[in-house]
Amino acid sequence: MKATAWTLLLFAATAAAEIFGCYTAYLWLNLKRSPLWLLPGAMSLALFAWLLTLHPSVAGRTYAAYGGIYIAASLAWLKWVDGHSPDRWDFLGAAVCLLGAAIICFAPRAGA
Repeated sequence: MKATAWTLLLFAATAAAEIFGCYTAYLWLNLKRSPLWLLPGAMSLALFAWLLTLHPSVAGRTYAAYGGIYIAASLAWLKWVDGHSPDRWDFLGAAVCLLGAAIICFAPRAGA
């Protein structure tokens, strides 16, 4: 798999694991669901942490770029799970963040 495609797929899986893990706490605390939701949530957050270690760049750069991916994935979650459509400002903000993430991830680096 091409490095760029692998990076994007890995970022998407990382974001899904983090968002799901956090959402389980939301289910329990805000929607009064069973605390048993915290078990898959904890496993998902552990998966999230492990997935972050698989990224091809140094940790700080990975975390910085991941922020933009997380924002875009959160808006997808807003639409598909929460049932609310992002507005144009959400899309604009996500586009700016994704541009920043792309610059961080894919800029040519000296010695790389």
